[in-house]
Parts: sequence; C-alpha cells; structure tokens
Amino acid sequence: MTTWTPHVTVATVVEKDGKFLFVEEHTEGVTHTVFNQPAGHVEKDETLIQAAIRETMEETGYQVEIDSLIGIYTYTPPMFPDRTYYRFLFSAHVLEHFPDAKLDTGILGPVWMTLEELIDTARARSPLVIKAIQDTISGQRYPLSLVYEHKNSPLTSTLDA
Repeated sequence: MTTWTPHVTVATVVEKDGKFLFVEEHTEGVTHTVFNQPAGHVEKDETLIQAAIRETMEETGYQVEIDSLIGIYTYTPPMFPDRTYYRFLFSAHVLEHFPDAKLDTGILGPVWMTLEELIDTARARSPLVIKAIQDTISGQRYPLSLVYEHKNSPLTSTLDA
C-alpha cells in the first residue's frame, strides 16, 4: 500500500520582452531534459513568497521581486499517483542577474522562450507549465494580499496558548 503525500510548491513566471524564463532540468522518471518555471518545495519556516524568490535564484541566477499571485494549481503526475502537488504560482520581475551563480543539482540553466517555442519543444515538465503561461498571457493576476501567512511571535504565541 502506498501512502498519499501532498507537496507544497511554488513557481514563478517571469516575462521579459515577450519571452518567459524557464529552467531546463533533469527530472525523476524522465530520460530527457524538460522545461519548467523556476519552482520547488517550500522549506520549513519559509513563506510562499520567500520560497518563490529563493527557488528562482537557486535555479536561474535571477534575483526577482514577486508582483502578484497568478493562481493555485494541483497536479498528480500519472507516473506517481501517490503524490499531489499544490503549486502557488507567482508573477515576478527581474531585479538582477548573477550569471555565475551556482545552480541547483539537476539544473542545466535558464532559458528564455515564448509560449509557442515551449510548446514546440514538447518538453514541458507537466501540463501546469503551459497552463501557467496561458494564464499569465490572459492577464490572470491576484493581489499578494490574498496570501496571508501568519508568523508566530512571542505575542501571538501567548495568545494562541
């Protein structure tokens, strides 16, 4: 019997001059490289926005500022039916590029492409990668105030007790 496991992830859509920032990467269960938005798991004591900024930097060498929430997506990969990914997708803009940054293991590097170029590769990591760009192009945006992330402080900790 397999145990179902939820995964909380973030992803960032960065657009510049009509192209979008993707990451070319190796992924579990696939023999060829795939393209994804800069994305990854939220770590302990990290907000969603902090995670999106960190993952973008670690996977691309681009320092970004988060602008808005594009949407919240779920995905259960066919090859891993015991996993469901809850993906918080943000839009961002580039603040600075560090071309010599050491990228995460498995990452070949950043790639700028249009949606059409991505589709032509037939190497989107999941249907969410294409859906993210389609939603971005359609103008789907929500204010960051939609995401409330409560941080414990000495005052709130005593109130919760």
